[in-house]
Amino acid sequence: MGIKIKEKLGKVKEFLKEKKMEVAVAVLLGVTTLLVAWAGWIGSLYSGIQAINFTKSNNLAAEANAEYSVATQVYISDLFTWNTILDLQIDMEVAKEKGDLEEAKVIETKIDKIKHNGCSSKLLEAIDNGGGKAGASPFENEEFASSYFARAKELSEESQRTMEEGKQDNLRGDSYRLVSVFYSLVLFLLGIVGVIKDYHSRKMILIFSVCILVFAIIYMLTLPMPTGFDISSFFSAK
Repeated sequence: MGIKIKEKLGKVKEFLKEKKMEVAVAVLLGVTTLLVAWAGWIGSLYSGIQAINFTKSNNLAAEANAEYSVATQVYISDLFTWNTILDLQIDMEVAKEKGDLEEAKVIETKIDKIKHNGCSSKLLEAIDNGGGKAGASPFENEEFASSYFARAKELSEESQRTMEEGKQDNLRGDSYRLVSVFYSLVLFLLGIVGVIKDYHSRKMILIFSVCILVFAIIYMLTLPMPTGFDISSFFSAK
């Protein structure tokens, strides 16, 4: 009689162990499925942000090239205008030395008209601030010459920064997709647990799958979320 009771208790214990494992597998399947969906969603968000940054970078690069072309044209035009003014200044000085004040006055009037009609605001400001006195060319000042291309340089640098941000977004998106692979492996192993009959083999595979799951979760937690991410905004979007 005692032996039969022990056998029944043993069967009950085996049954309870099997049920506990089935419950654990079911819970892990549900949790892992949610984690796969989460990692895939964040990865897709990063892919979208990457595409936006790459597009923005290309637009900024195109704008920088256009700005550089315009700046080059203005620079060449101002350089030509300055050379003309310089030639007229020399002619005016020669006329003054000859005592031909009327000719000098005419030349001075020409210079004033060229300044206000042929110079860019940048060159005119440099001349008014003394950049062109005593025949000294403002273009000899490297800071002044490079100021023509300051806007183009700023846009180009912003384009490079945005491109780097896009590359980082791509890398982070790949990292989240890698996490999805780990979660998928866990789902595969949990599926095997439901097929194998041997309890100890099932237990070992279950433990192994839990280890992978824990590793994947820890790795995912080290990855940054997209900039400005707010899950509530997706529910309020219309």
